[in-house]
Amino acid sequence: MSDQPKAPLTTTTSIWPAAAVLIVAVAMLAIFMLMNLVADQSVTTTTTIPPVVVGGLDVAASSVALDYCRHTSEIPSNIVDAFLVPVGTQPESGANIPNAGAGEFDCFQPLVTPAGPSALLSFYTTHLESLGWHLFSHGASNGAPQSLFQKAGNDSFYWVVGITVTRSSTKLAHWTFRIYQNSQTI
Repeated sequence: MSDQPKAPLTTTTSIWPAAAVLIVAVAMLAIFMLMNLVADQSVTTTTTIPPVVVGGLDVAASSVALDYCRHTSEIPSNIVDAFLVPVGTQPESGANIPNAGAGEFDCFQPLVTPAGPSALLSFYTTHLESLGWHLFSHGASNGAPQSLFQKAGNDSFYWVVGITVTRSSTKLAHWTFRIYQNSQTI
């Protein structure tokens, strides 16, 4: 029995199964992109007007008394709404930015307002809460009248505004406005 030598069997491997997968993927991508274009609802921005609070102290047209703390570019755009003061508020000496650019932002400004401490704290409670700030502490550890508010900034940090009355009479409140960046959650 002699077997005659035969040429080996040839097998051809087709690229079409792999190409079919690629073609289906590209077609699905194109279909979903077209669906996204057709059904896209653009984001509409709304402008908000701060609410008008009836009763209590009026908001000053300008808050130049807080310019010392507001002059930096470190404060996010959604936190700037905290820079409001009652009518008649004047700055006092002693404003400070303790870290001066090293670490988290922290600034305080001593002020004086022709109002009692309860009217001042009520002013900030009503106005800041209506602007999305959360009152999380009321009263300092030393017994001084104080309110602390917190809001998430669009810079991924929480920001805290503190209003602390340092000394007062029935008609005049000496107080400190403090704003700082808080990397810890409260």
